[in-house]
This record gives sequence, C-alpha cells and structure tokens, in this order.
Amino acid sequence: MGWNEPPDGNKGKDPWGNRGNGEGPPDLDEIVRKMQRGFGGLFGNKPGGVGGGNELPTSWIIIGLLLLILWLSYDMFHAIDEQERGVVLRFGEYVTTLQPGLNIRMPRPIENVIRINVGQVRTLTHKASMLTQDENIVDVEVAVQWQISDPANFIFNVNGPTATLRQATESAVRRVIGKNKLDFVLTEGRGQITQDQQVVMQSILDSYAAGILVVTVEMQPAKPPEQVKAAFDDAIKAREDEQRLVNEAEAYSNDVIPKARGAAARLREESNAYKSKVIAKAEGEASRFVQLLTEYERAPAITRERLYLDSIEAVLSGTTKIMIDADGSNSLMYLPIDQLLKNKSNSTMNDIIPREFKPDNPNAESLQNIRDRVNSRVREIR
Repeated sequence: MGWNEPPDGNKGKDPWGNRGNGEGPPDLDEIVRKMQRGFGGLFGNKPGGVGGGNELPTSWIIIGLLLLILWLSYDMFHAIDEQERGVVLRFGEYVTTLQPGLNIRMPRPIENVIRINVGQVRTLTHKASMLTQDENIVDVEVAVQWQISDPANFIFNVNGPTATLRQATESAVRRVIGKNKLDFVLTEGRGQITQDQQVVMQSILDSYAAGILVVTVEMQPAKPPEQVKAAFDDAIKAREDEQRLVNEAEAYSNDVIPKARGAAARLREESNAYKSKVIAKAEGEASRFVQLLTEYERAPAITRERLYLDSIEAVLSGTTKIMIDADGSNSLMYLPIDQLLKNKSNSTMNDIIPREFKPDNPNAESLQNIRDRVNSRVREIR
C-alpha cells in the first residue's frame, strides 16, 4: 500500500484527514481563489474561469501603482521654506543644498533631504571669571547671538557645533580680556571689547569651517569679585569725579577761549583801523602841506594871514567864551556861553543873543561887519 493510499477501513479519507463525503476541513486554495474572484467582481472584473484563479487582478495592479505614485510624490517633491535650506544626501554622501522653493529629488532610500533652519537666531550665554592684563580678576558675562550660515558645513565639518561655539566663545573672551587692563574693562572699554570678541570668535569658527555666523556679541557690565567690590566702587567714583572735573574744565575752556579770540580779533581790527586812519591822515597832511607850500611860494603874505586866521578859528571854536570888541568903545564885550548853555532849557535863543545882534533889531550889525571888526582887532593885537 502506498503512502497516499487510504487503509482498507478508511476508504474515502486522504492522509490529511479529508473525507470523501466533504465533511473534512475546507481547502485553503479554494478559499483564496473565491476571495480573489469576489474582489475582482467589486472592481468590474468577472470571475476567472478554469485556470484563471492564479492570476493577479488588474485592479490590484492599479491600486499598487496609485500608491506608488502617491509615495513618490510625497518623497520626491520638497517645498523648502524661506527660512530653511535642504541638505541632500545620496546614499549618505553630501550632494547639494536646496534653496527655498519647490525642489524635486530622488526618493528614499536613494536620496535623503535634511531641513536646516538658517533664519533662526539662536542665543548662547557664557559667564566666567577672567584675568586681565594687570593681573586682576573680573567676572564677565557674554551673550552670543548666532545663526547657521552654511548648512552643509554645520552638519558635517564640526562634531557638536553648539559645544564648539561655546569653546570658541570662551577662548575669544579670555583672549580679549587678557589683553586689556581692568580699568579699561570696567569703564569705557566695553564697546571696543565686544567688537574685538566678535571678530576673534568669527575668525575661530571660520578656521573650523563650522558654518556658523556670529550676529552680535553683548557683554554685560564687568564686575570685580565680591571681596574687593567696595574698593572698586570707590575707585570708580573717583574716576567719575575726575571725568566730571575734566568735562567742566573743557566747558570753561570752550567758553573762555572763543571770547579771548574774539577780543583779540577785535583789537587787531581796531589797530588796523587806527593804523589806516593815522596813515591816511598823515598822507592828507603831507598833501595839504605840499599844496600850501605851493600857494605860499606864490603869495606868502596872503597865505600866512590865511593860516593864522584858520588857526585862530580852530582854537576859538572849542571855547565857550566869546569876546566882542564894540565899535567906538575901549572895552570888550564878554559873552559867557557856558552859563547861557546851562540855562538853555529855561531860555530861548532870543533871550541869549544880545539885543544889538538880533536880526529884528534895525540897528543890529550884520554878521559880516562883526567878522570884519574881529579880524581888524586881531590884526591890531598882532
């Protein structure tokens, strides 16, 4: 009896326990074929005939293709934001960097895109005690704002970029603080020290090709240790008083010096004007003397008398006393002009001028007669 032949007492049974009358367990292949025919009918396919149960229905192929297309669309199209950059790796090797916009790359596992936010400004703080150039200890706190400048270098060139930045910050701060004295660090040197720290820090990161850009460096006011803080406060107050006195002195200097310069300029202008006046007057006198000399050479007597009269007129024009020689009298008339001028506010010119010299007096002498009599009297005196 063969291995697949049923025993005599169990005719109709197979080795798996199937009965010939159909009462054994169902056939699994038949169940799968029925399910395939049922799904094929749902998508419009007719059940397969004989020998068609082993074929894959067309609907499943279409569904698989649709799922494949959807997955490829999701994995091949990359929309990069304005603040982001996409680092493309092909089988783990860097290929390129995607710029903002819609980009198409090969799907995974061929290529992988890593998004890096390059627009975000991150902050790192560092606080430590430093030794200055004059061997004083000072507490310094620095806040560094940075962002990613090159995503590929940021990912691949440095192991632990944040830790590297922190170490570069400490190195730059110690280097700059160690080159300056304590007075400069505590007072007016904070701005210059901050700029120097940023320059040194960026140069260190660029030498590492870390792909990090230091945006700003802000240093809090440096403080001395607590043990000597009172002494440093006194020193700072004294320094502020010194600066205040210097500012006051400069303000006084700025007020006095322009005035002195203005007075000096005024004196120079006045001296120049006096110089010009004296020179012009001397030149005029010299010219007048030359002209008088010419006239004197022509008529000496007339010129001499004219010069005398001009001199008497110049002398008498500045006096307040007038003497008039009355015709036919041996006495001179004296007019106290100074006293008359004092009473001018209470008198009129008619009260001051004598009667014989008033124009309304018919017996008044003319001015020409008076002048002739004065000239004649002067000649007699000579």
